[in-house]
Amino acid sequence: MIALLIAGGFSLLYSLLLTPLFVRAFNRLRWGQPIRVDGPKEHEVKRGTPTMGGLIFLSGSVIAYFVGKLVMGETPTPSALLVILMAVGAGLVGFIDDFMKTRQQKSAGLGGWAKIAGQIIIAVSFALLGLQFANEAGFTPVSTHISVFRDLPFDFMVLGPIAGIILFIIWVMVIVTATTNAVNVTDGLDGLAAGASIFAFGAYLIIGFWQSAQACVATGNEAGCYEVRDPMDLAVIAAAFLGGLAGFLWWNTNPAQVFMGDTGSMGIGGAIAALAILTHTEILLLLIGGLFIIETGSVILQRIYFKVTKGKRIFLMSPIHHHFELKGWAEVTVVVRFWIIAGLFVVAGVGAFYGEWLLQQ
Repeated sequence: MIALLIAGGFSLLYSLLLTPLFVRAFNRLRWGQPIRVDGPKEHEVKRGTPTMGGLIFLSGSVIAYFVGKLVMGETPTPSALLVILMAVGAGLVGFIDDFMKTRQQKSAGLGGWAKIAGQIIIAVSFALLGLQFANEAGFTPVSTHISVFRDLPFDFMVLGPIAGIILFIIWVMVIVTATTNAVNVTDGLDGLAAGASIFAFGAYLIIGFWQSAQACVATGNEAGCYEVRDPMDLAVIAAAFLGGLAGFLWWNTNPAQVFMGDTGSMGIGGAIAALAILTHTEILLLLIGGLFIIETGSVILQRIYFKVTKGKRIFLMSPIHHHFELKGWAEVTVVVRFWIIAGLFVVAGVGAFYGEWLLQQ
């Protein structure tokens, strides 16, 4: 519990106090954000704003986790290290994309398939490593079961050891690529992705903490207990990301002095995907990340409708946050209202999670 508070507090102060120093460094390196030529014209004033701010809260969150463990004299767990692997790995893919954009001063960096290939490499590594490191109770960080609030009866391994592992890896790949790209799509307005992600990390902080209190090894296999490896440490790393993003949001809110870039949005998506898999709440992520689903869904619907109707559009522009901008909403209005939507989805997700536990009693 104390490690959780230390990690969250340290990462908050790290991002809050050190972001101006990072911004100066980014300006010297000329890491300025290029703007979509087909985007809202009001965004032209943002051209050249320092980007790759994800480096700030990603580094701060990772350092904060280890500081919390060091102060408490605790050993880092495989589960938390897997979250770090996923976040840093996905963030690295985003960093390459951002670096190419800033060097070419174009809004297109890595190609879509190149991004997905990088995400798949990270996802496969995560899945294979997650099946290792069983603890005394025999729990590995990841489970080959599909899960909602906990593992469902269906296990990929019933299909055989080889087919089961292959399908499980594909399942992880789908979750990781979908989540990282959904957060990336959402990151289009000052503070939008950062604020929405704070809610998501808050959800996994609560879920990890509750799973630790109701772990089967702690409660003697009472009804409704959780068979999750290292749930408290998952809460600690979630707190580290929450604190880091809260400090970053101080500088990222409108008018943003720094953007997180794909480095940050993909890193966040990777961390959220990892927390969903490791807490055995993969399908619940659809509710906890409801805003990300809406944003991505608006892009998919727009493209399908455009092709089917040969040029017509549902929205003035996708993702949907740009639609409301073009409807005349102020940017800050769109962001705050979308934060409210993200918060409501998270409240519903955590409420459903707790309600399922009550039904087990």
